Amino acid sequence: MITELREIMKAQSEEYTSDQDLRLPQPPLNKASVSNKLISLTKDFDSVIKNNHFLNILNTRTSKRKYTEEFLTLAELAFLLWATQGVKQVVGRERKATFRTVPSAGARHPFETYLFVNRVEELEQGLYHYLPLEHKLEYLGAIENQTEKVSEAFCGQIFFATAAVSFVWTVIPYRSEWRYTVNAQKYVLVDAGHLCQNLYFASESIGCGACGIGAYEQALADELLGLNSDPSSAEDNEFVVYAASVGKVAKKEE
Repeated sequence: MITELREIMKAQSEEYTSDQDLRLPQPPLNKASVSNKLISLTKDFDSVIKNNHFLNILNTRTSKRKYTEEFLTLAELAFLLWATQGVKQVVGRERKATFRTVPSAGARHPFETYLFVNRVEELEQGLYHYLPLEHKLEYLGAIENQTEKVSEAFCGQIFFATAAVSFVWTVIPYRSEWRYTVNAQKYVLVDAGHLCQNLYFASESIGCGACGIGAYEQALADELLGLNSDPSSAEDNEFVVYAASVGKVAKKEE
């Protein structure tokens, strides 16, 4: 199995006819909203940036797992969301694509962003979904015993479950497969690193810490988001692929 899985990390030289080549409809750029409770987000970030010295951010960036009980402001969360999946421009006529704050192979951007919110001003505790084209959040509802269920789904990592906000990224593989067929899986995993690195840098710039999470129980994590973990060839198949916790950190923390 290890040998087989290693092949995902290799570029596949054999060419396949893609659904794009067949002129099949491209998948949606993002999932549509399913909630009637939408929260508009600001793009005025001047007041939230505490450190814009890039070399300093590079030197101070570490994975931080210890957070204070301080709340994030809604503007700070808006900045983190924009820094990781924000849409700068929509291009194309018949076949549209988005230019975002992070790179993605072919501008396919196959990810969706969900949040487990604990301590963000103006937001209720619960599950949220980011709408990057609109730069809005949708509230998906409260989770009973949220801390316990999130901790269980993410392998007992209590710091993740109790952070001010925990980011969870899902992937809809067909967004990339539509163009890249058998190479899409490799590109998706590379792209996931891009967006989490941006979260690290953005967190450092506003006085927060972040910690990327790769350990989770797939079925439990997907279930918390209302997704089906079963293998599927459906074009809308979606599942958790990466996560990260974010919170305020003590000034002297190393």
